[in-house]
Amino acid sequence: RNQRREVVEGGRTVYTEPDRIIIRDPGGQEYVRGNDLYRFRYGARDIRTETVGGETRTVVIRPDGSEVITVVGADGQMLRRIRRDQRGRELVIIDNTYRDPQAVGGFYVDVPPPVVNMPYDRYIVDAEEASPDVIYETMRAPPVQRIARRYSLDEIRYSPNVRMQMPSIDVNTITFETGSWTIPPDQAARLQVIADGINQAIQANPQEVFLIEGHTDAVGNDVDNLSLSDRRAQAAAELLTQQFNVPAENLQSQGYGKQYPKEQTDGPSRINRRVTVRRITPLLNGGQASAAPPR
Repeated sequence: RNQRREVVEGGRTVYTEPDRIIIRDPGGQEYVRGNDLYRFRYGARDIRTETVGGETRTVVIRPDGSEVITVVGADGQMLRRIRRDQRGRELVIIDNTYRDPQAVGGFYVDVPPPVVNMPYDRYIVDAEEASPDVIYETMRAPPVQRIARRYSLDEIRYSPNVRMQMPSIDVNTITFETGSWTIPPDQAARLQVIADGINQAIQANPQEVFLIEGHTDAVGNDVDNLSLSDRRAQAAAELLTQQFNVPAENLQSQGYGKQYPKEQTDGPSRINRRVTVRRITPLLNGGQASAAPPR
């Protein structure tokens, strides 16, 4: 909080921290956008950054010679993430520049909640109760209804009813202390089954993308909670990569503050201080399941 700067721009309040910004729009809506590039530094052989025509390309070179290229616009928005193999073949993991002809206005998509015709415990999976098979099946599960169109990453991140078209896993094997985003070592091992499920899904389709969602309880102010939840999501994504070798480029993290509680309470709640994992690949590609071949 000590490093947070606050600026009012055209009715919007923008809070800037070293690795994220929080925006409160004139209508009172708030969202956080983190810079997750530092997740890619782990184990990198070299990192190059170049700016061309207002776009910044960060190239992370892995020990095996493969590269992950992240393209960011002048406003800090991630535009594309690409994996390039040792032979120079490129696979686009995320294209955040896509705008559907039906898209209106900003990143919030106003669609009705999905109709869920499946058991609740298979729609929102409890990691503590679920078998490894159920977790893996959820990592590959189709949307709960037909997807109307393809969505950009930002539309998915900031539109709850779009995200809710995909089943999710509540990682309630990990909880956080009040005000903390640290995952204790004794809890970290419990991510193994989640990591195994993600890695198996990525082996089957190298373009899979999983959203790691961070949450807080209702204690504290909204800006602090958005920042804290985003740090929790990033901590989980970082651990999945560093400890369990989940490719960083197939993960995206996002904090939601206190907006989506498991239990309705204004007080401290350990079960509300959590992370959720959701496969978002069908939302990014409009429901087309197959991976495109490397080009």
